[in-house]
Amino acid sequence: MDRINETVVFLTDGFWQYLLIPLLAILSIYFTVRLGGVQLRLIPDMIRTLRGAPETAPDGKKAISSFQAFSISAAARIGTGNVVGVAGAIAVGGPGAVLWMWLMGLVVGAASFVESTLGQLYKVRDKTGFRGGPAYYMERGLGARWLGVIFAITITITFGFTFNAVQSNTISGAIKGSVEAGGATAPSWLGAAVGAVLVGITAAVVFGGVRRIAAVSQALVPFMALVYIVMGLAVVVTHADQIPAVFSMIFESAFGIREFAGATLGTVIVQGVRRGMFSNEAGLGSAPNAGATASVSHPVKQGLVQTLGVYFDTLIICSMTAFLILVSNPELGEERGPLLTQEALQSGLGTWSLHALTVVLLLLAFSSVLGNYYYGESNVGFLSGNKGVMIGFKLIFLTATFLGAIGSVDIVWNLADTAMGIMALVNLVAIAPLCGVTVLLLKDYQEQRKQGLDPVFTRDRVPQLRGVECWDPEEEKAQA
Repeated sequence: MDRINETVVFLTDGFWQYLLIPLLAILSIYFTVRLGGVQLRLIPDMIRTLRGAPETAPDGKKAISSFQAFSISAAARIGTGNVVGVAGAIAVGGPGAVLWMWLMGLVVGAASFVESTLGQLYKVRDKTGFRGGPAYYMERGLGARWLGVIFAITITITFGFTFNAVQSNTISGAIKGSVEAGGATAPSWLGAAVGAVLVGITAAVVFGGVRRIAAVSQALVPFMALVYIVMGLAVVVTHADQIPAVFSMIFESAFGIREFAGATLGTVIVQGVRRGMFSNEAGLGSAPNAGATASVSHPVKQGLVQTLGVYFDTLIICSMTAFLILVSNPELGEERGPLLTQEALQSGLGTWSLHALTVVLLLLAFSSVLGNYYYGESNVGFLSGNKGVMIGFKLIFLTATFLGAIGSVDIVWNLADTAMGIMALVNLVAIAPLCGVTVLLLKDYQEQRKQGLDPVFTRDRVPQLRGVECWDPEEEKAQA
């Protein structure tokens, strides 16, 4: 197993460092320039769009709102990547990884805007409203269903199985750590018990459909984020005198002015970008699946909302983890990664905070499990409309949830990195040629905003578009 793990790490590191990170950076800068810095320029519009009300779905119930779609994607984003992943990046890459996480978060916001706007444009109708994502814009926008099939299979494996195992693995580990922090020895059967309970709760939600997932995510995401931020702030504020030194460490380490914990500059950059992408998912192709479910009057609106999610994740939640760890002057090293956040809280707030963090991790990881499930469901629906296939996916998903709770953390995290990289590559190859479509949509949105209108998109406004199923002129104008 160790040899397999080492091989996976070696291949994945090379793939990320020499292909994926340069490609993501180049395309994100290209999108930023071509779209006029949309990810920074239209931040007020991002906040305004969250308040939009949804239309009625074909089954007579309310469709998914913009905020609920945001919550589904945030549920997948705000998970163990924010707590364990950021800690791991600092442990391996040093404090400088944080700066590269910030910089890439700002730049890749453009990629998030492009992919989520496309997801909205090429969405299709279903009985509860809409579904869509990269597989759909690959088929309808590029005319390449074969590429959509590759992506759908990859994201189903990545989120439905691998990432899901990461989340359940973290839940199991957090509970075990909480038990041991109390002075007891965690029993050997604890992982299996946690897995069984998690499977039961997850099944109760996912068999209820996307509305139940959206409702649970909408309730959990703001609550768990607020609790974690308050706990982190409590530690940071009590160490306020160390904040200037923390910023100094971050900048010096980021540019190789001094090596920290043996990290080279390349390692610092790779760890910052990789863990940041694992956390905020920009350019990965996952968030458009959630964004496509929203009922909005213009595709650009949900593109802006999903971009806001990148900032919320990277600049707020991930930064809180980073400062929480760094003000505690931790001992760094690869093997220390999973322990840094817990130790920082314990030293700042006391042992009780470990149990509180366990609860936060449970909510973070569980919400991610739900978001991961929906990403898989949407893409299984793209591959096949057979109900038996969907039930089979749900059963395999629940099995992966259980196995993750009892598996090895190292191999699970490394496989997640590999799967995420492949998925991102396929998505980036697709959105690059479709950027021109996003430019047309953004132009239409801005023209209407200049006229003082609440932008409403219909197919006839950009007649050269092909493969668009929704946005019927009469239907959209009637709802507007």
